[in-house]
Amino acid sequence: MTAMFEKVLVCNRGEIARRVIRTCKRLGIETVAIYSEADAEAPHVKDADEAVLVGPAAAKDSYLNVEAILAAIKSTRADAVHPGYGFLSEKSGFARAVAEAGVVFVGPPPEVLDAFGDKMKARHVALSAGTSPVPGTDEPIAIDTAKGIAHAKEVAAKVGYPVVVKAVGGGGGIGMQIVQDEAGIERALKSCSDRGKASFADARVYLERYVAQPRHIEVQVFCDTHGQAFTLGERECSVQRRHQKIIEESPSAAPFFQGEAGEKRRQDLFDAALRVVKKVGYVGAGTCEFIADERGTLFFLEVNARLQVEHPVTEMVTGLDLVELQLRVAWGAKLPDLSTLVRKGHAIEARVYAEDPSKGFIPKPGPIDELSWAWGAGEVQSKTLRVESGVSAGSKITPFYDPMIAKVVSWGETRQQAIAELDRALAGTIIAPATTNLSFVRKVLASEEFVTSRYDTKFAEVLAKRA
Repeated sequence: MTAMFEKVLVCNRGEIARRVIRTCKRLGIETVAIYSEADAEAPHVKDADEAVLVGPAAAKDSYLNVEAILAAIKSTRADAVHPGYGFLSEKSGFARAVAEAGVVFVGPPPEVLDAFGDKMKARHVALSAGTSPVPGTDEPIAIDTAKGIAHAKEVAAKVGYPVVVKAVGGGGGIGMQIVQDEAGIERALKSCSDRGKASFADARVYLERYVAQPRHIEVQVFCDTHGQAFTLGERECSVQRRHQKIIEESPSAAPFFQGEAGEKRRQDLFDAALRVVKKVGYVGAGTCEFIADERGTLFFLEVNARLQVEHPVTEMVTGLDLVELQLRVAWGAKLPDLSTLVRKGHAIEARVYAEDPSKGFIPKPGPIDELSWAWGAGEVQSKTLRVESGVSAGSKITPFYDPMIAKVVSWGETRQQAIAELDRALAGTIIAPATTNLSFVRKVLASEEFVTSRYDTKFAEVLAKRA
């Protein structure tokens, strides 16, 4: 196919901005980077054909500054905007503003973002599609009335303790609290409501059964404007700290996916994901997230209506370029038939962060004077190894943004080969003088729990506390 858009403004920073720019260049599409004052010398700025300053260091004044970004779109005459992930990627108001400016938003339509941008709405979509969410309340709890509190206690008793109270607008574990018995319900509801209001300007809360020994499984979906919808396999994302992922892999090696019964469970999972996205006329790349209990029962959590950080593992096992597919779908092209796609081998991604695992994974901003990977100083792109980074030697990890330094992704014909390849790559990586999680990630890869794939979402934090 020929190039579609003439110029794409990449509305993001760091490694994902560089990732999008790389595909655009291969397709012959000009690119525009945006940057904050703190990112003036960042690699993504140098990678793009043009770059526009959109504000001071703080994200709210730059990467979330819709007015400045719209002005950048207009001044550069970009005809499409790729939002990456995070920041404005799932904001329906921004998608509408881009469309009103006569520019294509490379992502789902605003009404789809509306449907999945609210956990209660997403829950209702899943239920109407016949896909089961975690048992709990299907509407926000009226915490300011005795009737509302009584209803919460009734639902909690029905689904069984412990339960978890969640802020409707929450994410990353913010506004979430586990409750062991009825005595703690009212206090948790108030606490999570206050946190949700402060962090997300949304005081609504709900509750669900607390899933013991959970595994986090997600399904990559892709849909076009011609009514086609496909799944590209699942990703295992259960190695987490502070409810945020560190290692992801595809396919999942969870015991409940093994054997003939496991393959049926996997197919049922794919079908459940497709039912959800088809219900709202989804377009583009998306991820349906599920949580599995210790028996392998899978419950719907949410839809991330964007490209995921961990999309490279899916690319490694499918051979597809998901950014290219996003651009083509946004242009209006029909997806190729992906129903018979064969996923080959096993891929694992490790997120390398400037953080201290021994101290609760706290971020450690600071300079990166030396940076080299196992196969040289530049980014690596090969069949078995891929390194994507938003920094280079001389960069500085600032306190303004996520402290991720890079994503290192390996591929092997077997999971064991992928683990070995990733460990070799991390062993040959030098990042100085920054404090990083490199050693900890290698500790995860060598652990019996990870090697046998018998762990849950609490595993990484438990491992970090071992002597």
